[in-house]
Amino acid sequence: MSNGKIQLLSDTLAKAKSEDRAALVAYLPAGFPTVDGAIEAVKAVIAGGADVVEIGLPHSDPVLDGAIIQTADDIALRGGVKIADVLRTVREAHEATGAPILVMTYWNPIDRYGVERFTAELAEAGGAGCILPDLPVQESALWREHAEKHGLATVFVVAPSSKDERLATITAAGSGFVYAASLMGVTGTRESVGNQAQDLVRRTRATTELPVCVGLGVSNAAQAKEVAGFADGVIVGSAFVKLLLDAPDEAAGLAAVRALAGELAAGVRRN
Repeated sequence: MSNGKIQLLSDTLAKAKSEDRAALVAYLPAGFPTVDGAIEAVKAVIAGGADVVEIGLPHSDPVLDGAIIQTADDIALRGGVKIADVLRTVREAHEATGAPILVMTYWNPIDRYGVERFTAELAEAGGAGCILPDLPVQESALWREHAEKHGLATVFVVAPSSKDERLATITAAGSGFVYAASLMGVTGTRESVGNQAQDLVRRTRATTELPVCVGLGVSNAAQAKEVAGFADGVIVGSAFVKLLLDAPDEAAGLAAVRALAGELAAGVRRN
């Protein structure tokens, strides 16, 4: 198997860097508001200016996701979303746009589905890889073996609590990019969260040549610009999902996410 779509992901991130900007990475859950609606939403954020899209695989216990994404996941699950629908979302979004599409998922659904089956089907759908927030690196050998065989990126998540030695272990095992989660707790000010993220990016970059993308509760162009000042990519999820949740109808939701993607795409252009 060729190096698959991981090269497309790497090239897309490199292109943003060559344009002296951060890449805009959008997150949307599969199956929300419907399977077809999610596919249209992915197309809309890419039309608005997103470079890369992460498709969330809805999970009944999304421990790392806030209330907005949990609500969307719940709607998707009540609608009966299956892994086949997630793969169709990846396929149709990629075919329509040519953009790199990743799946963000907890480990349990893949483990149940079968690692070999999932990686083969994701690659066949044109997927660029997976973000696996709860798969410990030391338990990831089976996944990485199959992902590499099918040319899929394995994106691990690092957090401000990660010690330098641990960062090196995580980044050595990953591919595509590193997802730096600057978790927005209830304590501290926004400014301190930004500083924490910047410190995490600096420490992560000391261990790897991979691009470092920050998911930080970024919801507007000013925050995107701030994060673009120190990161290779800016990841935005809840802000898009909230627009879809709040929209009076699907057309309004699609227009809203496309417009926000445009604002954020302007924000990540550092000038």
